[in-house]
Amino acid sequence: MDDRLNVYGGQAVVEGVMMRGKSVMAVAVRNPNGNIELFRKELSGPLRGRFARTPFIRGVVGLVDAFGLGMRSLMYSASVAVGEEAEYEAPLEWGSILISLGIGIGIFFVLPSLVVQAGETILGVSGLGLNVIEGVVRLGLLVGYVSAIGLLPDVRRVYGYHGAEHKTINAYESDAELTPDSVSCFPKEHPRCGTGFLLVVVVFSVLIFSLLGPMPLVWKIVSRLCLLPVLASISYEYIRYTAKNMHNPIVRIFMMPSMALQRLTTREPDEDMLAVAISAFVAMQSAEDEQLSSVIS
Repeated sequence: MDDRLNVYGGQAVVEGVMMRGKSVMAVAVRNPNGNIELFRKELSGPLRGRFARTPFIRGVVGLVDAFGLGMRSLMYSASVAVGEEAEYEAPLEWGSILISLGIGIGIFFVLPSLVVQAGETILGVSGLGLNVIEGVVRLGLLVGYVSAIGLLPDVRRVYGYHGAEHKTINAYESDAELTPDSVSCFPKEHPRCGTGFLLVVVVFSVLIFSLLGPMPLVWKIVSRLCLLPVLASISYEYIRYTAKNMHNPIVRIFMMPSMALQRLTTREPDEDMLAVAISAFVAMQSAEDEQLSSVIS
């Protein structure tokens, strides 16, 4: 299996793309003058040691790491996009990260439990049926959220950069030339997409939460929160496995819902968006090549 698979990832940001490799990340953002500004940063620390690469642990560690890098890249890109002087390390970055994470958990994990608890009294449903309904509510919130924010013009542009990010990584993994004309021919969906990861989390949440049986609301919410790391770990390993085995027809069938959901969070990018995504990827990869050369020499 090609060792490049499961190595590179990224995220769309405001008027740009962040690309992440094994030891370097790069953010490329188009400023108001139309020029591409690049920022590169070496990745180090406890989130990237041998322990962080251990199966079923790497899912939680990777999720925390990706969320932190993504939020910092998003804040950096927003400053560049409006013409302000930008610094990658923002003073209040972790406060913003924790608030955003808390809101996300509240909407997609606590709120469905509250909704279903209210419906339990009205509908008289319990046990497995109640957990299935909770999963449907959670999925509905996910699809509704990404669809609703996609109606905003600024978010539609972010979705375009999301498509550019996927196309660039797909092109690289297919040994294609990294030029806008070449990259534009590749799919805007990717098997390791974060959108697909969220869908897998929702599906596994139905299966795992169904094993818990009925319980009071407070303990239901506590159990959901405590099992989040378990869901993240299982979902990460599932995404990692399926991404490496997309040549298998059965795996491709299982991945169809994930790939379909990505159509809501990606748009066909224009040539300028592709150029930004390629710039971020090349900057990241060239920095990693420089690191490797210095170690060898």
